[in-house]
Amino acid sequence: MRNVVWLVLLFAVAVVAALTLGDNAGMASFYWEGWRVDLSLNLFILGALATGFALMTAVQAVNALIGLPARAREWRLLRLERAAQAALREALAEYFSGRYGRSHKAAQRAIAIQDDRQDAGDDHEFRTLAQLLAAGSLHRLQNRGRRDELLRRALRPGRRGASQAVDDGARLLAAEWALDDRDGPRAEALLAELQPGVARRTQALRLKLQAARLERRPMDALHTARLLANHQAFSSTAAQGLLRSLAIEALDATHDADQLRRAWQDFDAADQRDPFVAARAARRAAQLQAAEDGRAWLRPLWDRLDSLGADGRAEVALALVDVVAGLGPDWLARVETAQRSHPTEAAVQAAVGAVLAERQLWGKARRPLEIAAKDAQLQPRARRQAWRALARLATEEGDDARALDCLRQAAAQD
Repeated sequence: MRNVVWLVLLFAVAVVAALTLGDNAGMASFYWEGWRVDLSLNLFILGALATGFALMTAVQAVNALIGLPARAREWRLLRLERAAQAALREALAEYFSGRYGRSHKAAQRAIAIQDDRQDAGDDHEFRTLAQLLAAGSLHRLQNRGRRDELLRRALRPGRRGASQAVDDGARLLAAEWALDDRDGPRAEALLAELQPGVARRTQALRLKLQAARLERRPMDALHTARLLANHQAFSSTAAQGLLRSLAIEALDATHDADQLRRAWQDFDAADQRDPFVAARAARRAAQLQAAEDGRAWLRPLWDRLDSLGADGRAEVALALVDVVAGLGPDWLARVETAQRSHPTEAAVQAAVGAVLAERQLWGKARRPLEIAAKDAQLQPRARRQAWRALARLATEEGDDARALDCLRQAAAQD
């Protein structure tokens, strides 16, 4: 197709030349010190065109000759650049295929080739990527000394022209490797160097969560996990389980009632509405002689017991049994409502019986305590508490034989 176009253009030029120059009778005269030269106008035009073409060709030839060293230098740099890119691609392929020794050698070769291109300027982004790839291979090979040396080069401050994205990636990788080494303080120091926008990214938050858990700071880990859950970094089920476990870990880390209250106040409203978290908080309050606080934390959940589900109701009910000491009369209406609403749930009946027994309403407490004590699906600890309450009831009634039998039943629970 291209040849046809050129042929058409050639015919067009021939036609235009024939029409323009065929009937041209003009003359071009040149005078020089008495000499006169007459040329046809057509010959003069053709000669001028030929002379201009010859001069242009000569100038291009001279320029090409003069620029030959620069072109040779550009060709050499291009060849080195292609070799460096090929080495980097080879290192990446070897790294993903699990041949870390070969990957490290290929990355080092890419860096060496880059060093040979000093006259072309230092490509910081390329060098940093090659160093990170080499350091990653050494990390997989457990060569921490050389890995840290390459990391120091990649994170060297004061470099100009380096891509900010590459620099942020280097710090995130370094923090991840520090966590693999169980070095929480170094990981947190690297994450602290990130810009605020980068620090809020999902990967940075994941690393921050791991560092907080490694350093046994469950409250910080809980806040970070909450941010990740808001970013939808986990599935809903995984997020709920993680947040619940971190909240429980934070509660278990408290050593006195004041510290427990501060931990509860620091919880998000969603954590305080979690029946498993509230139940653990109440049990911890009972252990720290703060049963009133535990009941206060359980009260909002008990008031909406129907919406908690069977497992949630069981946790809240059994936690109420643990904080029943000193319970006031305001709970009587609540537990009687729950008794009528869930007559077949042993955990709820155990809580009802424990509350009634605490208020010394022994007649009403007998039936729910017997239901809880004889339910094989109930936790052994809850059955043991129910049998002990029945033993107290028998003692109050003066039936020592029945009290002894209840105590034997309590001791047999395991």
